[in-house]
This record gives sequence, C-alpha cells and structure tokens, in this order.
Amino acid sequence: MIKFDRFELDNGLKVIIHKDKTTPIVAINIVYNVGARDEMPEKTGFAHLFEHLMFGGSVNIPSYDTPLQKIGGSNNAFTNNDITNYYLTLPKQNIETGFWLESDRMLSLAFSPKSLEVQRSVVIEEFKQRYLNQPYGDVYLLLRPLAYKHHPYQWATIGKEISHIENATLKDVKDFFYKHYAPNNAVLVVAGDVETSEIRILADKWFGGIQKRNIAKRNLPIEPKQTEARKLTVKRDVPFDAIYKAFHMCAKTHPDYYATDLVSDILSNGNSSRLYQRLVKEKQLFSEINAYIMGSVDAGLFIFSGKLIDGVKMEDAENAIQNEINLIKSEVVSNEELNKLKNKVESALRFSEITALNKAMNLAFAELIGDANNVNKEIDNYLAVTPEEINKVANDIFREENSSTLYYLRINN
Repeated sequence: MIKFDRFELDNGLKVIIHKDKTTPIVAINIVYNVGARDEMPEKTGFAHLFEHLMFGGSVNIPSYDTPLQKIGGSNNAFTNNDITNYYLTLPKQNIETGFWLESDRMLSLAFSPKSLEVQRSVVIEEFKQRYLNQPYGDVYLLLRPLAYKHHPYQWATIGKEISHIENATLKDVKDFFYKHYAPNNAVLVVAGDVETSEIRILADKWFGGIQKRNIAKRNLPIEPKQTEARKLTVKRDVPFDAIYKAFHMCAKTHPDYYATDLVSDILSNGNSSRLYQRLVKEKQLFSEINAYIMGSVDAGLFIFSGKLIDGVKMEDAENAIQNEINLIKSEVVSNEELNKLKNKVESALRFSEITALNKAMNLAFAELIGDANNVNKEIDNYLAVTPEEINKVANDIFREENSSTLYYLRINN
C-alpha cells in the first residue's frame, strides 16, 4: 500500500505527499488536466507543443534546465490525449529549487517569439521524423480518425497535420496556456524523505500566490456506438504488410476496464500468450503480433496489430486473428490460465511501486481522474476478475460492426 497525505491550497492546487525514508532523492510530479482531447479540431498538437514550451523559459527563469542541473537534478515530461505530465528528481536538500522552477512556469511562461519558433521547429521535425518518415509511423494518424468520428481522440497527440503547429501564433499559445495551465487544473505530488508540514510550507510559499484561473468545464462529444465495420487500405514504402484492427472499449474508470485489460494479456502478454504461440510460433503467419488497450480516460480502443510474414496473404492473417477472437468469445478461460496472468499483473504493479518517481506519477494520475487512493485498489481490482467477466467483455467488445481495420500494405504488393 502507498501511504500518503494530501491537502488543497486556496487556489485549488491539490497536493499529495508520500513519505519514503529509503531514498535521498525526492521526486516532484505535477500533472495538468489537459491533453490532446482538449484541443480544437482546427488547432491540434497544442498540448504537445506546450510540453516543449514549458522548458523554454518562464517569466523569471530564462532556462529551466540550468538551475536543476547545477544541483544534480533531472527532469522530463510527456503528453498524451488525456494529460500533460512534468516530473523531476533531485537531492532532498535541494527540494526548494524544484518548487521554485515548477511554480514559476505555472505562473507564466516567457511567451517570447524566439521560444515559440525554436519549439515549433522541434515539434515539426519530430512530426516528420517519427510520424511521416518512419516505417509505419503514420498508423495512428490513420487509425484514430477511422475509429473515432466525433470524439477528439480522432487525432494523435502530435496533431492532425503539421500546418496546425506551423500556423500557431503567440496569441494562440497564450490563450491555450491560461485556459488550461492553472493551479486549479493540476495535481502536485512530492515523494521521498519529506514531511507533510515541510511540503505544506513550500507549497504555500511557491504556489499559494498563483491565482486560480477560469477553467471551462470539459464537455467533449461522446462517440456514438459504431454500427458497421470500417476498413481502410493504404500502401506505403515498408518492408512487410501489416494489419491493425481496433475495437471500441470502455473508459479507464469503468468497472469493466480490468477485465478488458486481462483479455489483452490473455491474448498477447509474453511468449506464452495465445497470439504468439498460435500465430507466430505454430502457424508462422506473423513475425510479431500484439493485442493491447489504449488505457484512455474516456472510452478507448482495444487494438490488434501484426506484421505479416513475407508471402502470407492478408486474408489468411486476418482470419487467423478472427479465429482467436471467436475462441475467447466462445470458451470461458480456465482459472489456471487467468490466475497465471493475474500473478504477472500483480508482480508488474508491485514492481512499479519501487521508485519514488513511479509512485508520484501513479498517485498524481489517480487523483486527477478520481482519487489517489485508487492506486491501492488496482491489484485487488485485477484479482477480482472472474473467467465469466472475461467472456462477457470479449463478447461485448469483439463485434465486427464495432471494428475499424487498417490494411497497411507494401508498395510493391
């Protein structure tokens, strides 16, 4: 169990403290309740752009990295469709430096034309290298809008297209910042050899003076139930044909989430999994095949992805996937197979609680979407799943009319 204290500042900033006496390193994690789903359809990629801009200098600190490096600290960040997360680790005697750095960029960025141009160029280059010029890089630029027609999950975190970032103005950037980056739209977690009284003083000192901002209530369009199968075929300069098949599934906060996650593990968790044993090892149809969930806060996707062995027909490969789907829908999984997977999940979750930084991240995300204490219920939620629940969610999800399939073919086919 991860024990923690928590309090909230007058400006709405939620603060969580986890005491870990075993390490001299303190982790500070701050998660903002903004991701790509909060962007406008004609201005996408902004949440990711901000991940970069937040390191480009704040109102009082020209360089975020320099003071941190001088005291032996390190930092990074990530953005996805749901959240933007910033984290740093530093020696506990220098903890106030972390509060100083994070509070100043929450207060206001520098908003200089130079910083915007530098980070814009970085993001555009990343878009080209990772999504346009890399084999299979544009898969989710194609699969997301195939599966989603209304919800903003229809675009990837990088954005719909480069032009949205190319055309971003300084006013666009300022508007996005003040609309989403605020104490009342964030959770701060400190994990390490610290005392709650100490963190309360530091939080009041460095964050207490930042004013609460007007955060619009999130009102995203709900994706309607899919009623017919969707298919898209593209040809690209890639070494092997590939298939991607997406099914709509429940949200991360839904009770069926844990059973759904275990379905993906039954199919594709390690070399003893069903897909690997039957479709890679025995039938030799795929060089690799995976089944996984997106883990989205709103209703997400359950995805099959596989690269075909040279010479295998797409029809045969897809039929093989469908046979495995039919099997998990028609036959109740044995307790032995399910318990084996539950043990692997429990082991992975307990391993994820070893470092102060991982615990800080897990607490921050859990608090943002509901309650930090849910991190202490995760293992029990997985262990409580029954074979009958596995069968139920498989039948709920794996309906042909609920599928979106991307056939990704080599140009010379």
